Amino acid sequence: MNAVTVSEMRNAEHAAMAADWTEEQLLTLAGDRLGHALGRYFPQPGTVIGYLGKGHNAGDTLVALAVLKDHYGWKIATRNAYPIEEFAPLARMKWEELGLQSPLTESPATDDLGHPLVLLDGLLGIGSIGALRSPLPLCAAEMEWLRKHRGAKVAAVDLPSGIDTDTGIATPGTVTADVTFMIGNAKHGLLTSHAANFTGALVLVPVEPLHTSGTGEIALISPQTMDFGKAPRPFDFHKGMAGRVAIIAGSKAYTGAAILAATGALRGGTGLVTLIVPPEIHPIIAAKCPPEVIVRSFSSWAELDDPKVDAWVIGCGIGELNAETEAAMIDFIANLSTPTVIDADALNAIAKSGKTGILRENHLITPHPGEFQRLAPDLADMPREVAARAFTDRSPCTLLLKGCRTLVTRRGQPIWCNATGTPGMATGGQGDLLAGVIGARLASGAPQNEAAALSAWICGRAAEKWITGLMNSEESLLPSDVASQLGAAFLDWKCSLR
Repeated sequence: MNAVTVSEMRNAEHAAMAADWTEEQLLTLAGDRLGHALGRYFPQPGTVIGYLGKGHNAGDTLVALAVLKDHYGWKIATRNAYPIEEFAPLARMKWEELGLQSPLTESPATDDLGHPLVLLDGLLGIGSIGALRSPLPLCAAEMEWLRKHRGAKVAAVDLPSGIDTDTGIATPGTVTADVTFMIGNAKHGLLTSHAANFTGALVLVPVEPLHTSGTGEIALISPQTMDFGKAPRPFDFHKGMAGRVAIIAGSKAYTGAAILAATGALRGGTGLVTLIVPPEIHPIIAAKCPPEVIVRSFSSWAELDDPKVDAWVIGCGIGELNAETEAAMIDFIANLSTPTVIDADALNAIAKSGKTGILRENHLITPHPGEFQRLAPDLADMPREVAARAFTDRSPCTLLLKGCRTLVTRRGQPIWCNATGTPGMATGGQGDLLAGVIGARLASGAPQNEAAALSAWICGRAAEKWITGLMNSEESLLPSDVASQLGAAFLDWKCSLR
């Protein structure tokens, strides 16, 4: 389902009420689903404080607080921007049902609070227009101070207060969220790259009566709205059915890249992984690689073509090649008809040669922003979404454009926007792991856009689980930590648990 505008969301609400859903029923269902989504995203109970405006967004937040208290063991409190008497009738009803004695009257003393500390931004909903008005800026500033100085995490209810839901443009004083829980449907503006620093990670909270699809071409990669990658394996499944991945990677300077790519392919579910490396590093790689990986060396690109390979991964850590070797690699890629992930230095070589025309339907490229700029310098100044569409309009390959909001698209397909991830992934080697996971999904027979989308979601979710679920810091996250959580992330996708 494509992301919606405010107008499309309002139409969905009107349609639900025309089907005999009342405002109270919708609010209660949305708040209940929000509470459970929060409980899954933050599995370690601590203290949660709802920062409340006076509209239905506050009502959703109050219902969610009750769920967190009753089902997940959280301590709850509120900071109300307005007196209870000024709340909308439904929000006031939910306040009374929650049964709190009184809201906090001053900034919480965090030394007395249990951690983790989560702040729910329930100040404004999608109907708000323009910058925050008094007294809301004080609440936003308090959340930001607690986030920066006391380790609090800010979770926005439907949107970070102060942002334009349709455009993603943030007004001065907009709340900065670590994660945004979008209720009912993904909101168009919140998926844009320029909104990412305010929305953080994105979570879709399903509310069935409100489900609808927008008319734009951007969609959220979400297990709640996408069915692929969920079917269990047949009981008689064997390694041949899981596919064979061949990875050409590594150099003297980047032995780790090859190992991480192979690890990603293993953890991504392939049956057999062959890691092909230069002869001078073969002993090093063979000694360090997981024992499940077949490690072999090669002396010529001409000897590599293997009809038994179901998917290739080429480029991780191969470094800068001499002109002859570079030309041989580009010819090899150009002549492959097997699904192929092209990453890192292989992309740089293609860009340097000016031979982007070799890219075909079986190629899936995974550039980071710098590599993409080298591939398509004429698109460098465009917004990411516009640039991605322009590139795939002129090239038949599938594009996975890395970034804090990774995009996946190909010609004639919507732009899929990844929901998961954390700033802790800003570490060398994460892309190598991702390339291996994508290769595994391609080898299993998945269509290219689905393989790329699922792999991006899985890697981002694995990073979230290592940090949030295991209570680790962003600064300490390593690609190997992400690899350790890939299995749990796959389960989350299969069961729609995020």
